[in-house]
Amino acid sequence: MSGDKQPAVPRFFAGRRWLLPSAVLNELDPDAGRPGRRPRRTARDWLVDFSCFALAVIVGLLAAESLADNPDVPDNLAHLDQLIGAVACGAVWLRRRWPLGLAVATVPVGLVSDTAGGACLIALFTLAVHRPFRYVAWVGGANLALVPLYFWMRPDPDLPYLAVVIIVVLLTAVVVACGMVVRSKRQLMLSLRDRARRAETEARLRAEQAQRLAREAIAREMHDVLAHRLTLLSVHAGALEFRPDAPQEEVARAAGVIRESAHEALQDLREIIGVLRTGDQDDTGRPQPTLAALDALVAESREAGMKVALDTRVTDPAAVPASVGRTAYRIAQEGLTNARKHAPGAEVTVSVEGALGEGLTISVRNPAPDGEVTPVPGSGQGLIGLTERAALAGGRLEHGPEADGGFGVRAWLPWG
Repeated sequence: MSGDKQPAVPRFFAGRRWLLPSAVLNELDPDAGRPGRRPRRTARDWLVDFSCFALAVIVGLLAAESLADNPDVPDNLAHLDQLIGAVACGAVWLRRRWPLGLAVATVPVGLVSDTAGGACLIALFTLAVHRPFRYVAWVGGANLALVPLYFWMRPDPDLPYLAVVIIVVLLTAVVVACGMVVRSKRQLMLSLRDRARRAETEARLRAEQAQRLAREAIAREMHDVLAHRLTLLSVHAGALEFRPDAPQEEVARAAGVIRESAHEALQDLREIIGVLRTGDQDDTGRPQPTLAALDALVAESREAGMKVALDTRVTDPAAVPASVGRTAYRIAQEGLTNARKHAPGAEVTVSVEGALGEGLTISVRNPAPDGEVTPVPGSGQGLIGLTERAALAGGRLEHGPEADGGFGVRAWLPWG
């Protein structure tokens, strides 16, 4: 997606692309070059290439002047030397495209031409910048091996043989070392770019994962909250549909329960959507109840016409962690909702017991319903979600039919 595209060029160079070599710019931003073609030279490339060409020409002119002053060199040989040097200086402009080929070609050229010495050093420097060390070792080693032979064939008139050999060998080593330093700096820049991209990608993935987990948690909360309310609506609306001749008091009572349940469902939905909009999961209000809200849940179910027996034997309810109490509340809520759907009229028993260090045990059980039950649609995802919720809390949940035909939900949650 366009919104997730990472900035290819470092932020410092975003408006200073001309400061980067074309090779580095192509690595940082592959879209900068046209497909199938080499990237164009930047302003920095032109400046560096012209400087290298000028340096090669200056060295060649100094060597040509030295040849002119040397009476042992014939004129025709000096002219040939200068011609070869001029071609070598012109080839400096090709150093970016063929660094290895140019460096290999300058090895024999440097042996026969004094004026090509500057171009040979620049070609060796370019090879050290653009190619791995193994190529530099072979070509640089060949150059160093030919230095004694070169000065044996063409002795320097001003310096001793050993001194001039040592000076040229050191100069060649310095040129290679400078090229390797430049290459290492470029590799460091590219590695920092890769690390920055990986860090940004990992941060984006972590944010997306956190957002997905938050949405899943809100979806579970929405199911747990609204299923309880909407089941009341379904049961009482079904009662009005199948008993249109019910007494006026029952019709008014059922209508009041429907109105109250609809109002509570809208209120819960408004609070959950508020959580989704603000992203604040610490101040969730009613969508995040605790164990203390279990009495209100049972009272609400009794007002809706259910027969519910609550047995609470918890040594210190106030000490129950909020996450454990919230999970226990959701288990009881889902159990009451299922009992209201599939066993209307049956007495439901809700038991909560536990102590610090022993854990918290929650069970919701209902006997088999009396008579024929009108089926209420359900997806069965509530108990699956509760099983996952209990497992995430470090506990376990079991549910299923019992021997007497009833249905039970039993869970254990760690406490302390």
